Amino acid sequence: MPPQQPSLPATQARRIPAAIWALGFVSLLMDISSEMIHSLLPVFMVTVLGTSVWAVGLIEGLAEATALIVKVFSGVLSDYWGKRKPLALLGYGLGAASKPLFALASTTGLVLTARLIDRVGKGIRGAPRDALVADLAPPGLRGAAFGLRQSLDTVGAFVGPLLAMGLMLLWANDFRAVFWVAVIPGVLAVVLLLFGVREPERERAPDAPRPNPLTRANLKRLEAPYWRVVALGAVFMLARFSEAFLLLRATQGGLPLALTPLVLIGLNGVYALGAYPFGKLADRMSHTALLAWGLVVLAVADLLLAAGTHWATFAAGIALWGLHMAMTQGLLATMVADTAPENLRGTAFGFFNLASGLSLLLASTLAGVFWDQLGAPATFAAGAVFCAAALLLLWAWRNSLRPHTVPPA
Repeated sequence: MPPQQPSLPATQARRIPAAIWALGFVSLLMDISSEMIHSLLPVFMVTVLGTSVWAVGLIEGLAEATALIVKVFSGVLSDYWGKRKPLALLGYGLGAASKPLFALASTTGLVLTARLIDRVGKGIRGAPRDALVADLAPPGLRGAAFGLRQSLDTVGAFVGPLLAMGLMLLWANDFRAVFWVAVIPGVLAVVLLLFGVREPERERAPDAPRPNPLTRANLKRLEAPYWRVVALGAVFMLARFSEAFLLLRATQGGLPLALTPLVLIGLNGVYALGAYPFGKLADRMSHTALLAWGLVVLAVADLLLAAGTHWATFAAGIALWGLHMAMTQGLLATMVADTAPENLRGTAFGFFNLASGLSLLLASTLAGVFWDQLGAPATFAAGAVFCAAALLLLWAWRNSLRPHTVPPA
């Protein structure tokens, strides 16, 4: 187990550790790399490779669900092994290695392969990295620590599309050249993680057996409040289908191909500005109230995107989508960490992301079917309905999502 953080001096406890800042910049670099590609990929598949919108939705759903499902295994392994950083390194390494495949892709199949490798890497690194943030964060600053890492991550998600758009304009819509440039920040992320983050030591007798996080006794320590957070996250993800549909919706409104990354630039700009302040707010107010407001914001965004044909309505919907992410993404991670025992955090994040991954696969597949069969407005209207369902569930459990108080075994 890591050293007991409550013993930290008050002055140190008020500061977010340098290792969390470094993890944030690792996320920033990898997101620049990924979003340079992802901000163009749906349009590249539809216009260059001739992929159907239904297939784009299926590929995006499979890719993102793969990432979230793999997290359950990496989270359990990090708890069993007692190490977080090596798994994070492996995951970021796979993400960097996948980037050249996008530039080489001439078929939808190779794009799917690259997306799956990239997302397997994301899945491997996700739960150990989140557990490492929770291990490193001083008490009372966990929401701020998750918000900071998420904010830096989202700065990368803002800069990546901005670079992609600039290079597309400079190089006359040369998708593949932009994809090659995206390799560079991915490699830099791996180097920074290798040399810039030191994992805290864990107290464990040399001859002590490694605990199995998946025993019945350990799983019983994941109590009802934690499983309610898991269920809430799963229903929430049904309303949070892939952002590829935001890009395709923008092109329906006449946005030129080279300017498609503007959608993610606007979304992630709002997200980056809001993630840290809302993370700090999560340390000071009711988690359920903040999550409820986030769901309301997402529902309004969905309704605007369903109804909008004017660019201003479009822009408002995109901005509100980014705002809801700032309000809820770090918050959900904080709720998982708060309702799970310290030495089962990797496993807890893994199961949370397994449920969320299955929901995301279903959500993105349904979104593609609605789009093809009923039109784009039906896709976003369905998202608003799922927001309402999540709000009802949150209201029913509003008094039972308490933090974990039993000390770890």
